Amino acid sequence: MFYCNLAINLTNDMAIHVAITRKILPGKEEEFRESLQRFLGESFSHGGVHGAAMISPFPGAENNEIGILRTFKDEHERDAFYRSDAFMEWEAYASTLTDAPIYRQLTGLEAWFRSPTPPPRWKMAIVTLCGVFPTSLLLYFTIGSLVMDLPTVLKLFVNATLMVCLLTWTVMPFLAKAFKIWLQGSRNLKD
Repeated sequence: MFYCNLAINLTNDMAIHVAITRKILPGKEEEFRESLQRFLGESFSHGGVHGAAMISPFPGAENNEIGILRTFKDEHERDAFYRSDAFMEWEAYASTLTDAPIYRQLTGLEAWFRSPTPPPRWKMAIVTLCGVFPTSLLLYFTIGSLVMDLPTVLKLFVNATLMVCLLTWTVMPFLAKAFKIWLQGSRNLKD
């Protein structure tokens, strides 16, 4: 089950992505999944929560881990959420159903490739190149003539700013979704 309340904020702090892994205690799988699903939906009442997703293992997998991905407006909202009474109550309950959770803030390319474990770096690099190259061509042909007379440093700054904005809020979310199956496929090759 996936819940997402997407909000793009270009003027304030960057969104914060947190990956949580929890190993469910034997016999508690269904109870935990149901309570997590309910809590993920309820968590949107906290204004700074922009996204929440539960990632379950494939049917028949021996792995009893659940991934939880959360997106917050900024660090302040993340901290406020994790200090809230609602979260503290749910965490106390969830701790009776799982081992201690592992929290990881996503800070680099893996934030574009949302999953409990990031894809191999070589796959992230290929998908990123698939985003950067066409975006750089688009910028060259659309704004190239507009910035041509600017000093080199300013021209590069304008290009880099537009590139990062397009990649972060448009191109990479689309590519991560389009290549999801390939990105999360076999992990036999080392990164």
